[in-house]
Amino acid sequence: MKKKIFYAHAGSGNHGCEAIVRASSKILGNDIILYSINTEQDVYYGTDDVVDTIVPDENISVKKFSYKDIVSRIQTKLTGSINKNIYYRKKKMFDTVNKGDVAFSIGGDNYCYRGTELLAAQNHLFHKKGAKTVLWGCSVEPDLLKNNEIAKDIGSYDLITARETISYNALKKVNPNTILVSDPAFVLDKVDLPLPEGWIEGNMVGINVSPLIMRSNKNSKMVLDAYRKLIEYIICQTSCNIALIPHVVWESNDDRIPLNQLYQEFKNTKRVIMIEDHNCMELKGYISRCRFFIGARTHATIAAYSTCVPTLVLGYSVKSRGIAKDLFGTSENYVLPVQQLTHTDELANGFEWLLKNESKIREHLEKIMPEYINKAYLGKEAVNKLI
Repeated sequence: MKKKIFYAHAGSGNHGCEAIVRASSKILGNDIILYSINTEQDVYYGTDDVVDTIVPDENISVKKFSYKDIVSRIQTKLTGSINKNIYYRKKKMFDTVNKGDVAFSIGGDNYCYRGTELLAAQNHLFHKKGAKTVLWGCSVEPDLLKNNEIAKDIGSYDLITARETISYNALKKVNPNTILVSDPAFVLDKVDLPLPEGWIEGNMVGINVSPLIMRSNKNSKMVLDAYRKLIEYIICQTSCNIALIPHVVWESNDDRIPLNQLYQEFKNTKRVIMIEDHNCMELKGYISRCRFFIGARTHATIAAYSTCVPTLVLGYSVKSRGIAKDLFGTSENYVLPVQQLTHTDELANGFEWLLKNESKIREHLEKIMPEYINKAYLGKEAVNKLI
């Protein structure tokens, strides 16, 4: 039986990664094996309930001066390729692959970061085993494709599903097997938990901050100051209460650290509450019951968009601009590029615009969202043809 293999999954402590797995499983159906870098997180958040099997994506070190080490070093020296090294390090995964299996690189924006040579090696090795490869629900910075090696790698995928038109237009030039979809997480189910004390039904502003966007600006203090100004504006100029909502809780990249700092500063106002860590469906339940959402994590903002919550994104890459452009025809006023943030009042000003245009934005989302969500299922149609 042909298997669907999900790989390049870093663990469900990033609830965006969890959302991709859950939603992709909903779209694609059964016979899915998830190779995960952190299986403990996946079990903890219940991601193992939606795939057939979770297997550790082991990265076994190759003993220095062993036969495997020497062979892989020679290949790298002669050809520049790390394929042998990656095969030996991930041998347990590749030895389970059979001809006709379909391997999905599900990282979404993995090609936006370092390590593209690892992705290229895995793509090559899956093909060598006779599997088809899919770059699933992805975004790619167009300038990245000026690199011939990366363009060659991306051009070899049997299918690419791009989640926004900026990436789609760039990817289509190097791989004709590219289709435009919506991010799979748009189809994610939500779970509504009891609301905490301090939650005003219909009058909450959800706020998400990430250490990643703070590092994306030269002045991380200014980014946090911009959030302070935003909270001060909401408290002084509106009747809304504020819910601070984390979406990634990895030890090295934990939203709760800056969010808790803001909570401690404003908790005495009795207008700010801190939402604890939950799985992605439960977090979507909270986000969906907000009146507005201001978020840094892409899949936190997708949880808001998909439930028609007027949203301002503090973005740092093509994925934020591209999704907003597809939804609204422009990213202006909907995405505030964090790299271009130069004044601490810009976030508050952006929220003020959102407040003034609330009804128009919500009506627009309610009108387009059913069709937009259904675009995620175009990926399933393309995979079925591939199989």
